[in-house]
Amino acid sequence: MKNKKMIGNLMLILTAMIWGSAFVAQRVGMDDIGPLTFTASRMVFAFAATALASVLFSFRDRTKNNSCSSQEEVRERKRNTLLGGVCCGVFLAVATAFQQAGIVYTSAGKAGFITAMYMLLVPIINFVLFKKRNSWIVWLAVLTGVVGLYLLCMTERFSLARGDTLLCICALLFSGHILSCDRFVQRADPLKMCAIQFGTAAILSIVIALPAEGLDWKAISSALFPIFYCGVISGGIGFTLQITAQQYTDPTTASLLMSLESVFAVLSGALLLGERMTRRELLGCVVMFIAILLVQLPLEKGSMQMKRS
Repeated sequence: MKNKKMIGNLMLILTAMIWGSAFVAQRVGMDDIGPLTFTASRMVFAFAATALASVLFSFRDRTKNNSCSSQEEVRERKRNTLLGGVCCGVFLAVATAFQQAGIVYTSAGKAGFITAMYMLLVPIINFVLFKKRNSWIVWLAVLTGVVGLYLLCMTERFSLARGDTLLCICALLFSGHILSCDRFVQRADPLKMCAIQFGTAAILSIVIALPAEGLDWKAISSALFPIFYCGVISGGIGFTLQITAQQYTDPTTASLLMSLESVFAVLSGALLLGERMTRRELLGCVVMFIAILLVQLPLEKGSMQMKRS
C-alpha cells in the first residue's frame, strides 16, 4: 500500500509539472483567440486523446472486470464511471473557463500560484461538508499556504485585481473537481471516467463559447500548438494521471502535491516568457512551497490519512 501511495504521489508531481508548463501555452494561445474558444478547443482535443486511450485499454479492463467482479459490481462501476465523469466534467469546464479568463489579466506564474489555492480549500470543504478530519501537519500546511497566498495576491489596499478574483473562483471550482474525483474514482473506471469528463467539458465549453465569442476556425488554427499542448498533454495525459493517482492517496495530499504546478508555472513563465515577479510575490511563492513540503513530512502510522469523525 505504501508503494502504491508513493507511485500515486510521483504521478501527481508529474501531473503538476505538466500543468505548470501549460500556463505558458495558455498565455501564448491567447494571442490569437478568446479564452472561451481556447477552453472549448482544448477540451475537444483532450476528449479525443482520452477517448482513444479508453478504447485501446477497454478490452483488457473488460476481461479483468468480468473475471473478478459480479454483474452487479460491474453495473455499479459503470454507473459511477458515467456519473463521476459528468460531475467532474462540469467542474472542469467552468473552472478552466475562469482560469483562462483570469490569465488574460496576469502572468502565467502568478496565475499558477493563485490557482493552487485549492490546496487550502480542499481540506476545509472536506471538513465542513463531509466531516473528514485532517492531521495537525495538514492544517499547519494550510495556514502556511494562506500566508503565502496573501503575500502573492493581496495589494497594499487589501484588494484583489480582476484577474486574481477570476482565478480565486477558478481555485474554488477546482476544489470541487478534486473532491468529485475522490468521490467516484475508487468505484469507477479511471480512463473511461476521464474520457466522459472531457466529453462533458467539451460540450459545455462549446455551448458557452459559441454565443459569447463564436468559433473562428482560422484563429483556432493559428493557436493550434498551444491548444494541442493544453488539450492532449495537459488535459488528456495530465488529468488521466490525476484521476489514476487519486486511487492511491487522499484528496488533501493530492491537492497539495498538484499545487506544485504553481512552482513549475513560475519557472516556465520565467524561462520561456521572461516573466518576473516582485520580491513580495517571490516570498509568497517560497512560503507556499514550504506549505506543500510540510504535508509530506512523515508522521505516525495513519496520522497522514484523513479520518471520518
